[in-house]
Amino acid sequence: MISIDTELIKEIVGTGKRIDNRGFDEYRDIKIEPNIISSAEGSARVKLGNTEVVAGVKMEISEPYPDTPKEGTMMVTTEFVPLASPEFEPGPPDENSVEAARVVDRAIRESKAIDFGKLCIREGEKSWTVCIDIDVLNDDGNIIDASGIAAITALLNTKMPDLDENEKPIYSKKGSKSLPIKEIPVSTTFVKIGDKIMADPSLSEKEAMDARLTVGTVKKGDNVAMCSMQKGGSVGFTEEEIYQIIEQAEKKGEEIRAKIKKALG
Repeated sequence: MISIDTELIKEIVGTGKRIDNRGFDEYRDIKIEPNIISSAEGSARVKLGNTEVVAGVKMEISEPYPDTPKEGTMMVTTEFVPLASPEFEPGPPDENSVEAARVVDRAIRESKAIDFGKLCIREGEKSWTVCIDIDVLNDDGNIIDASGIAAITALLNTKMPDLDENEKPIYSKKGSKSLPIKEIPVSTTFVKIGDKIMADPSLSEKEAMDARLTVGTVKKGDNVAMCSMQKGGSVGFTEEEIYQIIEQAEKKGEEIRAKIKKALG
């Protein structure tokens, strides 16, 4: 098991510093590699500091939901590979992996990033399901943001399989059409330790946190809008702290979007 002196972390933060000497609003280095899995319709590997995740996208045909007969669907799953951390154990997804998947799903879904109407093949009978599988290869904190970056990058380089004459997908070669993506949602996570707010918590900061807030943002036209929010931890935030986090989330979200666009060329 990992041993982290949370009291020491809190003491350092109380002096206005972080153990890795970052500013409170500073992210660790972000490295984004698109198209790393040849067998997937889209993929990406993201390193956020020493946290590393891989996302892969597979497209499957299924029956649309009765309440959305003209739309496709999406599923997000997150798996914490046991080798990524002594804290991870084999077996069914735990609450952390379920939460990470839900936060990634919510930012993409609520931002209307995917035009699900264009995923309908035959109304009420056939539509595409976008399956996003995220594997956490190394955990050094802030898995949610790393997973979100990997997921949207993978979606942006996804090619939808072509269909044969029987409307069955041709998986033997890359498709000719890109997935209909309209927006680039980005999740940014902040933690509260004492009375200090910090972006992109490392593993030790996550263990020492009193509260966590993840804010999803998306740029629509010239404006940056909030599309999702998820709180963690046992302590609350003041109204002033929430506004501070939202303001930083908008700024950091724009910085991350620029990195994603650059990685995709």
